[in-house]
Amino acid sequence: MTKPEPLPRILNANDLATGDVVYWSGSKWTRHIAEAEMIADNDAADALGKTEMAARRVVDVYPFEVNFENGVPVPARYRERVRSLGPSVRLDLGKQAGE
Repeated sequence: MTKPEPLPRILNANDLATGDVVYWSGSKWTRHIAEAEMIADNDAADALGKTEMAARRVVDVYPFEVNFENGVPVPARYRERVRSLGPSVRLDLGKQAGE
């Protein structure tokens, strides 16, 4: 039996100043998952995460798998899907409110 191909991954973290979930765009952190860059090199992603945490811009950096819907990355797991939308207790707040 052959091993399935791994899903594409993106890097996410929490912005240290605001607490927002952010994604690495290739040049900066963004609140919008559609602007995220796919991770091609695990070692480079790990080094970037350590550098950004040491600079105290973000905390809790880790990659996660995504699928694509209409060309936009969508988290493959429920936990990251909830994090990508914002607070789940009030739909008038966070990214789901169009902020």
